[in-house]
Amino acid sequence: MRTGISMHVLIFAVMKPDKQQVFSINNQEQFNNTTLQTFQYQAKTCKVYADFIAGLRIDPATVTSVQQIPFLPIEFFKGHSILSSTDDVQVTFTSSGTTGMITSSHYVTDVSWYEESFRKTFKLFYGDIKEYTILALLPSYLERQGSSLIYMAQYLITQSNNPDSGFYLYNHADLAAQLNKQQQAKKPTLLIGVTFALLDFVEQYQNDFPELIVMETGGMKGRRKEMIREELHNTLCKGFGVDAIHSEYGMTELLSQAYSKGFGIFNCPPWMRIITRDTNDPLSIVTNGKAGGINVIDLANINSCSFIATQDLGKIYEDESFEVLGRFDNADIRGCNLLIA
Repeated sequence: MRTGISMHVLIFAVMKPDKQQVFSINNQEQFNNTTLQTFQYQAKTCKVYADFIAGLRIDPATVTSVQQIPFLPIEFFKGHSILSSTDDVQVTFTSSGTTGMITSSHYVTDVSWYEESFRKTFKLFYGDIKEYTILALLPSYLERQGSSLIYMAQYLITQSNNPDSGFYLYNHADLAAQLNKQQQAKKPTLLIGVTFALLDFVEQYQNDFPELIVMETGGMKGRRKEMIREELHNTLCKGFGVDAIHSEYGMTELLSQAYSKGFGIFNCPPWMRIITRDTNDPLSIVTNGKAGGINVIDLANINSCSFIATQDLGKIYEDESFEVLGRFDNADIRGCNLLIA
């Protein structure tokens, strides 16, 4: 029996999951099998991850369930090249941060994995992109290089094939006029914005656009006083005249995103999962809806590392949706920091 497991793992170790396998996952068995295959592949091909596993004195051949997989601390993306591929790097995504802060770098050797991930995820949660006008209020991200959020927003704006879709910096009057135009034309509209910019906007302009989808991506960046999620969402709901605020859970180190359509409850696409770990024992998994550190399995990260231990705190519900409760006290303040709920 022991030999059978080892042979099974050995076969997986030399096979790299392809896009078809990852993005066609539609049940738990497929997810588990692809996740174990990805682990064996990256434990062999990602040097930083392999060294980390060795430092834990874990033999990859003994990992036969998803629950046994070790998660790489997200801090390793600062100062290390996390790569499971020898191909040339096509794009480098970098995190934002205050002056003097060491930022993360995610080296992407095949950006089509990222495009496939967010394109399929958008369709899964919101439908055909061509039915929407996409408005992006992302000033802090537009003002720097290497933002994965800007890359995604630009792609969605282009794919919407709508001349009214576009970016806004600090030209709030133009955005207000466009929102009024959208409402009068009764066109489905999604406004994606960094938190502080959305708050700045509703302080100047009050809207009554109940059909509008407002998606906040987090991020105060020291521009405003931090707010609890309920206070923030109530302010934005009143400012835009909507019933709920949508949210994105994503980060530089991931190529997939989870989305919330309100009340801070997020859902993942089929190739992404959240697992919570014990805050005192990072190798122990927390169950039964208890709060813990958020570990992310992102199978779109096939060419870097798919198993990331974040500095976020969260809770998972029975239907696999999750809530972000805050951050570890000793964690760096991220440029796209999440709100304390």
